[in-house]
Amino acid sequence: MTEMLTTAVPAPPETVAPAYDPRLTNEDLAPLRKQSWGSYNIFAFWMSDVHSVGGYVTAGSLFALGLASWQVLAALLIGISIVYFFCNLVAKPSQATGVPYPVMCRTAFGVLGANIPAIIRGLIAVAWYGIQTFLASAALDVVLVKLFPGLGPYAVVDDHGFLGLSLLGWGSYLLLWVVQACVFWRGMESIRKFIDFCGPAVYVVMFALCGYLIAKAGWSAIDLKLGEVKYTGWSAVPVMLGAIALVVSYFSAPMLNFGDFARYGKSFAAVRRGNLLGLPVNFLLFSLLVVITASLTVPVYGELITDPVATVARIDSTFAIVLGALTFTIATVGINIVANFISPAFDFSHVSPQRISWRAGGMIAAVGSILITPWNLYNNPEVIHYTLEVLGAFVGPLFGVLIADYYLVRKQQVVVDDLFTMSKTGSYWYSKGYNPAAVITTAVAAVIAVVPVLAKDVTGMYTAAQYSWFIGCGVAFAVYYVLAARTRPAVRGVPA
Repeated sequence: MTEMLTTAVPAPPETVAPAYDPRLTNEDLAPLRKQSWGSYNIFAFWMSDVHSVGGYVTAGSLFALGLASWQVLAALLIGISIVYFFCNLVAKPSQATGVPYPVMCRTAFGVLGANIPAIIRGLIAVAWYGIQTFLASAALDVVLVKLFPGLGPYAVVDDHGFLGLSLLGWGSYLLLWVVQACVFWRGMESIRKFIDFCGPAVYVVMFALCGYLIAKAGWSAIDLKLGEVKYTGWSAVPVMLGAIALVVSYFSAPMLNFGDFARYGKSFAAVRRGNLLGLPVNFLLFSLLVVITASLTVPVYGELITDPVATVARIDSTFAIVLGALTFTIATVGINIVANFISPAFDFSHVSPQRISWRAGGMIAAVGSILITPWNLYNNPEVIHYTLEVLGAFVGPLFGVLIADYYLVRKQQVVVDDLFTMSKTGSYWYSKGYNPAAVITTAVAAVIAVVPVLAKDVTGMYTAAQYSWFIGCGVAFAVYYVLAARTRPAVRGVPA
């Protein structure tokens, strides 16, 4: 395979083969010429993805489900191992071909039909980009109010605010919006350096915060249970399964488009090692730090605090508060860029490669994140709950189709040049521009997966709703294989 370009500097003209149709490619979507990301870069990617306010709260919530500590740890290990396995599956095709997620989808959906999964993933990223920016801005508000107490009144929505966000909140949000845009605009090499720093920085603060609380409360105060153990024996199994599903669902979106990053890996072995360090090893260590820190807030502050920024804000040191809150702010910015900025940049660019560059695609997502006023969405827990489950119902089928196509239908064989041609003799051209089997499968699987979510008040559906990703993925995997297998001999480049 040709060497790949690892930076975001536009590839030279010779990167694009002369036969590539301009309607399907640009410098950012074309196969890379150089791959140099090692295991640490992939490890740092996952650290940035995990080490955020959202990751902290999610990990802590698992220990408050009423399970014994060993049961929670077992659920965490199983859940993150599933994520690790699936990430390796989705990484291999992009690492081997050097193309991002939306281009890889052309093998299953067709060269034009791939816009369907690209747009779905892009819109999901826009919503989460806005929410994560809001979470980071909330942490920044804490720093600003601590440094400048006079700003306190401007943090109250009822006194100084509009469209549901305080004046100070607007200032923090827009500031971080600009900062993220600047980091993104500098390209993938700058992003790589940024995420290489973010993950380890949070560990430094986490260990320091944990050490501070241990010094206050003593080692004997550490408790891996954040609540009463309510489930024992077989009654704990459904709760453990729910915890496993929560872990997988939390990572489902970045897992789907992980190929956007795996394409930079210098080898699949390096990507796999990075995934091992960044997922099972890193996530378990981070989760233990979270629960130890959260449990120590009870003896130190008299109440359980599961928000790291709120915990830092209780420290009687302005320097410590500012350092801690800024670190979590930077970490949340890191996860936002890697999970919710780069993905829509490729996805929206894929819709019209000649009109929308990678940078333009990212800026479309950034502007959209303001228009949806994410703070209003986040402030409604019921809407967020439904949103997560609905998104899982759509992300699961896309994942199932992609994996079934590459491993079962295509037998891991991809004609890279045919990914960029509109020729009717191309391996991925269909009469209407899209593969009916992939589109029908996605629609059917999404409907089946979303029914339990919309009807979860019906007896038995509430439990099924939390498995929307698994339902969508499983149904799509099986249905697509059956439908695609019927036409396999007629598709060029696919073993009969």
